[in-house]
Parts: sequence; structure tokens; C-alpha cells
Amino acid sequence: MSEGRKHLGGEAEVWLAHDQEEIRRAELALLNDVSNANYTEASSFAIRLAFEEAVYNAFRHGHQQLDKAEKVLLAWRVTAEEVLITVEDKGPGFKPGAVPDPTTSERLELPHGRGVMLMKAYMTVVQYNEKGNRVTMIYKKPS
Repeated sequence: MSEGRKHLGGEAEVWLAHDQEEIRRAELALLNDVSNANYTEASSFAIRLAFEEAVYNAFRHGHQQLDKAEKVLLAWRVTAEEVLITVEDKGPGFKPGAVPDPTTSERLELPHGRGVMLMKAYMTVVQYNEKGNRVTMIYKKPS
């Protein structure tokens, strides 16, 4: 992981570069924390999918007009009851309510535009800050 790396069993805060290996290492560290907290394989899948969508959206859309060297802030906390993930970019943000519905007939065959929908489908809570450049997601462990 990148500079500013702080990872203490179940909790981390990392500045990620737009680098596949670095992103993968962060993902593996998060999933290791999830596994250590005894989440199921299905829960791990949901958390991984939401993580990937949030991180790639931050780089793809949040830093679209910015220097490719810009980093994304990733933080997580894993407890026995829930997983909290925050992803923040330095971009101008967006309005989540303005994202077109990817399930409409005219958008159904487009190869993009499903990230926000998938995050909402797999996580218990998905919230954006007012600017729209930080997403906070919570996954509650099923009982």
C-alpha cells in the first residue's frame, strides 16, 4: 500500500495511487480483515464488489480531469457486526440522485453506469458527502 499507510488489525487508512497492484494489495488487506472477523464468503463477495466499484469510480470519474498522480483516500473498519468503508477522491464530486437508472431499456445494454446501483444493492448503507466526492458504505453482518 501507499504512503500514509496505517493498518491495524481490522482498521486501515491508506492513500491509494492509481496502480492495479496497490489497489489489489489494499483489497486483499480489507478482505483479510473481513475473513478474520468471520464473515461468510457471500458477505466477502458483497464487500469486495462494493470496494472495487467505489475505488474504481473514484479514479475513473473523480480524478477524470485531474492529474493521474492524484491519490484516493481509502479507510475501513471491520468489526464482528459491520464493515465500514470510506472512499474519497479530490475531484469535483457528483450528485448521486442525477445518475441515470442503468436498468431502463435505453441504458440496459451500455457497458457502464452500474457501480452506484451495485454498491446500493450489496451494502446496507451507502451515503455520499454533500460535495459528492466521498462515499461511506456500511455492510451489516447478517444474523
